[in-house]
Amino acid sequence: MKSTLLFFTFLFVFSLGHVELKAQSNEDKALAKGQEAIRLVDEGKYAEGIKRLEEAQKLDSKNTTYPYEMAHAYYSQKDYRKAIKYLEPLVKQKTAKENVYQLIGNSYDLLNEKGKALTTYDDGLKEFPNSGSLHLEKGNMALFKEDYNSALAYYEKGIEVDPQFASNYYWAARIYCSSTEKVWGVLYGEIFINLERNSKRSGEISKLLYDTYKGAIKFTSDTSISVSFSKQATMDISNLQKGGEMKMPYGTFVYEMTMTMAILHEKKIDLVSLNRIRSNFVDVYYKNGNDTKYANVLFDYQQQLKKAGYFEVYNYWLLGKGEEAVFSTWRIENKAKWEEFVAWFNEHKLTLNEKHKFYRKQY
Repeated sequence: MKSTLLFFTFLFVFSLGHVELKAQSNEDKALAKGQEAIRLVDEGKYAEGIKRLEEAQKLDSKNTTYPYEMAHAYYSQKDYRKAIKYLEPLVKQKTAKENVYQLIGNSYDLLNEKGKALTTYDDGLKEFPNSGSLHLEKGNMALFKEDYNSALAYYEKGIEVDPQFASNYYWAARIYCSSTEKVWGVLYGEIFINLERNSKRSGEISKLLYDTYKGAIKFTSDTSISVSFSKQATMDISNLQKGGEMKMPYGTFVYEMTMTMAILHEKKIDLVSLNRIRSNFVDVYYKNGNDTKYANVLFDYQQQLKKAGYFEVYNYWLLGKGEEAVFSTWRIENKAKWEEFVAWFNEHKLTLNEKHKFYRKQY
């Protein structure tokens, strides 16, 4: 990270015929040292970076950024005890942000002090109940113990309260795509790829989504199709008891039925046919009124892509890691269309917030 040069600021005050010169404040000096420190730490020069951070803290002792960055530098060197030493005073002073609790908990976890790690995450969630990162860490600890149901509960709670935080979608997608309830995996996975575009992890999930579609849709004969995205057939009658409509199992009665209609004229699953299938799926979903009974921010976005004329390009981008050679050839042959899509895509991202979000328990 390049350091930013801070210059003395000349403040001219025309009063009583003289000019006043304002000196650089200690806070400004500290900021300059802090920025230099971060650059040094990024370059692996930990000792020099920590020294600059210590100097910055002396100049601006109330700024909690400097002890946090020192802790992060020690954490990067695997000196987890030292990291905790710099972070715990922030908790005691009630100045800790959620990333402080996360780093303390991670440090305890890596020291194999699992109980203290969990306590730290719980303490953090009391202060920051809508923290996606703290729910993520609790999910990761459950996943390490192969307690997949608990892990999913934490990840999905993180998705619910912090819908813009990508990592909870990533882990939820991986678990669900390996289960009988693949429907949630493909939905969470697609949202994740939109939130964390073109990363190593998004490439991994792109391939996972492609493989999941290919594994869940089978053409058993010329006249027979098998669709298996869910085994959950339990009906929720709570709404019926309140005088409302009975909620049907989303995976089997809504998603799979819509998917079956979408693939009626297909004979195989590949990148080309998946584009048609996904396009048909959106059409059927809206034609059947599922967009009102089972509103879905992701399908609304797909509808937006269709109306803009970019859903085909989006589908190739989304699932391209499943057939990289096919995607590469298609992109070369459709260069202008691809470039138009990229420009549009950068300006029209999937909107996720408190009012616009998707998580399984909505259904």
